[in-house]
Parts: sequence; C-alpha cells; structure tokens
Amino acid sequence: MPHTVHHKGEKPDREKPFRRIKRSFVEQSVLFVSVLKWVVLATGIGIIVGLSTTIFLKILTWSTEFSNRYGYYFVLMPVALFISVLLTKYLAPDAKGHGTEKVIEAVHKRSGHIKAAVVPVKLVATIITIASGGSVGKEGPCAQIGAGLSSIVADLLRFGDSDRKKLVICGISAGFASVFGTPIAGAIFGVEVLFVGSLLYEVLLPSFIAGIVSYHISSSLGITYFYHALNFVPAIKEIFFVWVVISGIFFGLCSAFLVGALKAGAKAADIFKVSAPLKAVIGGFILVGLTFALSKDYLGLGLNTIQSAINGESVHWYSFIVKSIFTSITLAFGGSGGIVTPIFFVGSSSGNLFGQIFGLDVGTLSAIGLVSVLAGAANTPIAASILAIELFGAQIGPYAAVSCVISFLITGHRSVYPSQVLAIKKSASVDIELGKEIISVEAMFKRREKSLIGAILALVERLKERTRKKKENRTK
Repeated sequence: MPHTVHHKGEKPDREKPFRRIKRSFVEQSVLFVSVLKWVVLATGIGIIVGLSTTIFLKILTWSTEFSNRYGYYFVLMPVALFISVLLTKYLAPDAKGHGTEKVIEAVHKRSGHIKAAVVPVKLVATIITIASGGSVGKEGPCAQIGAGLSSIVADLLRFGDSDRKKLVICGISAGFASVFGTPIAGAIFGVEVLFVGSLLYEVLLPSFIAGIVSYHISSSLGITYFYHALNFVPAIKEIFFVWVVISGIFFGLCSAFLVGALKAGAKAADIFKVSAPLKAVIGGFILVGLTFALSKDYLGLGLNTIQSAINGESVHWYSFIVKSIFTSITLAFGGSGGIVTPIFFVGSSSGNLFGQIFGLDVGTLSAIGLVSVLAGAANTPIAASILAIELFGAQIGPYAAVSCVISFLITGHRSVYPSQVLAIKKSASVDIELGKEIISVEAMFKRREKSLIGAILALVERLKERTRKKKENRTK
C-alpha cells in the first residue's frame, strides 16, 4: 500500500490547514487593530474639526450680521483685501486663495504637511474677506483648518507620511461635512477631490467617521444647516429625462466658464505690476465699482440668491456670469475663502435660467444645477450626486446623478482645483498624460477610426472629396 514520504524539514500535510487558519487569524487580527485605530483617530479628528468649524461659523455669522447693518459696508473691501494679503503673505502664504486647493497641493507634494500658522490665519483672513463683501465661500477655510489641525495631530503622534495623508484627508471630509451639514457627501468629497476619476478607498472608513462625528458636534453646538426637500419632482418620464441630459451639458459648459473666469481673473491681476498688498487695494476698488454698477447680490456668500432660486423664484439671467466674475476678482486680487459656495450660486442661478428658458420647474432645475456645476467644476460627480439627496431629498437622486456625470464629462480636463491629479481620460478620443496635475496637462484630440467621431469625420471627408470632384468636372 503506497504511503507518503516526508522529506527532512517538511511538515506533514495535516498541518497545512492549521497553517492557513493561523495566517487567516493573523490577517483578521491586523485588520481589526487597523479598523480600531482609525475609528479612534477619525472620531478624534471629527470632534476637533467639529469644534473648530463651529467657532469659525459662529464668528463668521456674527461678523457678517454686524457688517450688513451698514448699507455701504462693501466700500471697505480695498482695506479688507489689503489686510488679507498682509496676513497671508507674511504669516502663512498657504492660507491664500481658496483653502481646499492648498490642502490638495499639500497632500500630493508634501505628504500632508501643513504649517500650524495656516489655521488661525485662514480663519481671520476669510472672515475679513467675507464680512467686507468678498465673493468667496466658507467650506475652503473649514477644509483647510480641519486639514491643518489634522496635520498638527499627526505631528504630535509622530505619524509617517501614509498615515499623515489619511488623517489630513479625514480633516477635509470633516470640514466639508460640518460646514454644509452633509456627512456622507462630505466624506466622499474628501476621498474624491484629490484625483480626477479615482476614489481613495483606503480612507473611506475614517472619512465617513470623521464627517459624521464632525457634523453631529457642530449641529449639537447650535449650527443650523440648509435643507430643502423639493415639493415637486416629476416621476421619471422620457421627456423630462431628455431635459435633464440637455441640462447636464449646459451645466458642464457653465462649469468650464467658471474655471475659465478664475484663470482670466488671475491673468488680469498679473497685468498690474505692483506689490501684492497694493494689487489687493486695486481689486477691492474694482469690486466696489462693480457693486455700485450692478448689485450687492453678488457679494459675500450669496445665500439669499441661492435660496430664492431653489424656492422657484426667478433670478437675473446673467447672475451666474456676474458671480463668476466677482469670485474671480476676489480670489485673484488677494481675498481668502472657499470656492464651493460660489459654485452653488453659479449652479443654482444657471439652473434657474435653464428652467426659465424651457418652461421647466425652476426650483428643480436650480437644485440640479447647484450640484451639477459642483460635479463639473470640482470633478466630484459622486459626492455631488449624494449631496443632492442630502440637501433636496431622495426623489431628485436619479436626475441629479445623470446631470452630475454629464456635467463632469462636458467640463473636460479642467478644474477649480489645479492641483488635482488626473487619473482617467474623460474620452478615449482625447490624448492626455495621466498622473499629472491638471494645471500641467494639455488635452489633444486623438482620432480613432473605430469610433463615432472617427466615423463622422470620415463621412465629412468623403463628402468634401465628392464636392471637390464635382467642381473639377464642372470646370472641365
């Protein structure tokens, strides 16, 4: 009867199952410890960011209510931008502009290292900018303050680069979640905004925890949030679905316009060959002049206009254009603040216009526009789709998701966050280098014969050739 011969040093086969069980046990133990570690860390970050966001929002509310008591408060913008530039230039240069962009840059280039001075400087500079009428948002400071505090915690705990990045991303998610009251969208935003077309799954758990904890801390301390369940969202019908698809294309173009306006503002600021503080004064006077010529509606956060648009009230057709210009000038000439709230303004007002033009429900289109322009301008279609549900109710979800993805694609390889790293091509017919920051890539058309565009071009070429031959025959 045959028997198994064991060579020297080889264990019997009956021990192999025990070896596999041991490896499995070790693996599960390691994962359990990792999960427990990040539950504790993310909870801590959520508490810290929730508290800091609450402080920031309460001071911001008080300062804007105080300044708005005076009809011409905005004439102080030259002084406010001057002070903002002095603070950021000499105390914390990374606090300049809209904060989320600087955090993305820190994650990609410095493994999440953020100087501690950024936290107080960003808070003060943003409050000064918004209270005087500067057209910026409030999420950038919360994201940057949250990320900055997370970086400080990582320093205290002596974390390596990998864990530091995760903790800083938790800070972004917690900041976004607590400033808008959207914990799930905030968590997804933090893991989606770093790369165009890629999600950081390894940070999902701590981001969710940090976002949820931060939101509950802020709300329990008296911060109230905007939530508007839409009264009318039609059942899925073919014709309305077609309008949603068309609106997604329109919102993608609006997103591209906003990105272009921000770049144009930066180029316009470069025309003035003076010091940064003096340039800020010039930008302030430009904004004051535009306000006298147009309206105060485009100053500050613009929440009243956003609310009116979503309520179904008509707003000026050019509102999204003017708001883009105001925001571009504010940021280009030294203002400090976020970019997402202006995106909400641009999205809701452009959706309002779309609804007016085609006789659709303007409230519904304003809501879809709000999230769709965010999806396109920030390259965050998943976070934007979830945001729609958290802000406007589950019924709008299918429409918002379709419009968000279309807007994301139509915007092209552009972003309000130039430091985002490109992980995908938005079309196989576009030749572009992946793995680089959006600011440094250039998209080129790539002709493919076996594609719709290739077939259309081939058809056009054949028609041109036939036309040419007909002309030649006539001349003969």
